[in-house]
Amino acid sequence: MGDSRFPAVRDLGLIGDRRTAALVTTTGAIVWYCPGRFDYPSLLAALLDPERGGDWTVQLPNATASGRRYLEDSGILETTLATPAGALVITDWMPMGHGTPCGLCRQFSAAPADMAVTLSPAPDYARRSPQLQPQGQGIQVDGQHYLYASHPLAIDGATVSCTIPQGETGWCLLVAEPLHGLSEGEIKGWLGQTLERWRDIAAHATYHGPYEKQVAESIRALRLLTFEDNGGIIAAPTTSLPEVIGGERNYDYRYVWLRDAGMIVSALTRAGSDGTDERRFLDFICGYDRDSDHQPLMPFSTLDGESPSSETPLDLVGYRHSAPVMIGNVAKDQLQLDAYGNVLLAAKLIYKHFDTREHWSLVAEIADFLSDHWHEPDYGIWEEQEKHQYTSSKVVVACGLRFIADVAESDAQARRWREAEQAIREFVAQHCLTSEGAYAVVAGGEDVDVTAALFPVWAYTAADSPEMVATMKALERDYATGHLYRRHLKTFDSQREGAFLAGTLWVAQYWVMRQDLQRAQAIMDAALEFANDLGLFAEEADPQTGAMLGNFPQTFVHAAFIGAAIDLKAAIEQAH
Repeated sequence: MGDSRFPAVRDLGLIGDRRTAALVTTTGAIVWYCPGRFDYPSLLAALLDPERGGDWTVQLPNATASGRRYLEDSGILETTLATPAGALVITDWMPMGHGTPCGLCRQFSAAPADMAVTLSPAPDYARRSPQLQPQGQGIQVDGQHYLYASHPLAIDGATVSCTIPQGETGWCLLVAEPLHGLSEGEIKGWLGQTLERWRDIAAHATYHGPYEKQVAESIRALRLLTFEDNGGIIAAPTTSLPEVIGGERNYDYRYVWLRDAGMIVSALTRAGSDGTDERRFLDFICGYDRDSDHQPLMPFSTLDGESPSSETPLDLVGYRHSAPVMIGNVAKDQLQLDAYGNVLLAAKLIYKHFDTREHWSLVAEIADFLSDHWHEPDYGIWEEQEKHQYTSSKVVVACGLRFIADVAESDAQARRWREAEQAIREFVAQHCLTSEGAYAVVAGGEDVDVTAALFPVWAYTAADSPEMVATMKALERDYATGHLYRRHLKTFDSQREGAFLAGTLWVAQYWVMRQDLQRAQAIMDAALEFANDLGLFAEEADPQTGAMLGNFPQTFVHAAFIGAAIDLKAAIEQAH
């Protein structure tokens, strides 16, 4: 698995307060943390550079990872370390609720032996040396964070440590404001408030059916990656976890993508949601800054709804020496027609489910834009660096236009959108089939892509149509490893990256539609081999090594899993 200083992605756990997140290893080290907001600069980034990135570690003699779990349906994580002298339980969480501080809390059960807890901060992606100053009962870190602990804190160069003697409990608190007179009782009170807040959030959706535990874990992941202030849902809380180890396919995923809207809204709406999360998500994406005279919305945005910065490389070695480490995202200016189609799909789902018509003027503007521009080449779902006539972009636009035409305000509006849909269908039929009769990746091409598994899910075509049968035959022959599927890329050999987990789950949905439930479940089970013990998925899976690849955890994959499980549930109920 390479350099042992880098934790396996599988070993990472996620904690958060729905404003930011941190990643914790099975041995209790915090190796990724961006204080204040998901996309703010990191303070701890050992995940991307063990020497310089910064971490928060627990040194307990002869300790080994023994297990971990979330408290109830919350983002509060308990990690257990085993030693010959007994077990240590670390409770990591971010306070939530009225009057609680903004930051990160670590609580420790009675220490089985003398132990040290060491914070090694590295501000601004390790671009600055930390300034550590005693202040009151704690330590001021870099002028804007404050560290407090149950036991005396000692500064040693660029690190701060406290020692917890054998038999004693302890805690550490890193917050954004100075505090006075801290007590263990006050911290326990904040923990209770935080747990209560998570209970309130968990009440927004309830799912009962096949894969119930795993669906609940995926819903929790989506909740943890939702921005509390405005409902935006980020693609992942990390940047530059590589799709190819040692390669250059490293991207910043700490943004909100239009494309994710259809899948996330569909997943939540159909998972017994009361509508709160998905309607706030639609509110957020419809509130994006325009930033363009040519497009209704950007393909993705910051958590402020603004244009992301251009890509900037950082002087970090990268996860398992996979450089460059990037912040910002160059795809922000691309035309991605499928992203707009997905907004229409999301809006229609919400309109139908909750009998509402929110953001109609923008939704209609998007439909008009697509009616005028569907024929243009775009960069496609995989955001490659070349424009093409991507079949999947045409198809999702056609489906979005058809769905939204059903709720048009006038006959003229509905007629315009349906005429555009029909023109797209004619284009696809004439130009987007391979010589074998399968749906091609691009017009005039001979390759296929796993995205086509969604065409019947979107109701573009029947699952058993000749085109879909030919497409799935080609996917099985050329893109499958066991029950895992890779995507097709125009500008990169996708055989060099892992299986694409969202696409694998789309194939499962396809087989549900074909009523081959056994095959669908086998594919879902294969994907679940690449969820970790906390139910978290990365973007990709390496079938050869068992490694999880890409940014982590990935909301797109979690939404795809929820969608597959819900379709399976409906098929089982229909069969009975």
